[in-house]
Amino acid sequence: MLTFFDTWLPFIYLYVGGGFFFVAGMIFIRKTKSIDMRLKRHKFWWKVLYFGFFFYLTLHLLLILAALYL
Repeated sequence: MLTFFDTWLPFIYLYVGGGFFFVAGMIFIRKTKSIDMRLKRHKFWWKVLYFGFFFYLTLHLLLILAALYL
């Protein structure tokens, strides 16, 4: 039997706790002007970083749901 502490707590820790640091890092990148959003390649990598975060969040969510309900 999978419990909340075995399934959802690690998910929350990874994507809420880790997401906080991810977004803080992305804000830090913008504030320090380490990225120039006028450049096409910078826009591309900015989108890749956000896509990657949400892709793995979704994948992890679907696999947890599959483990619990299938």
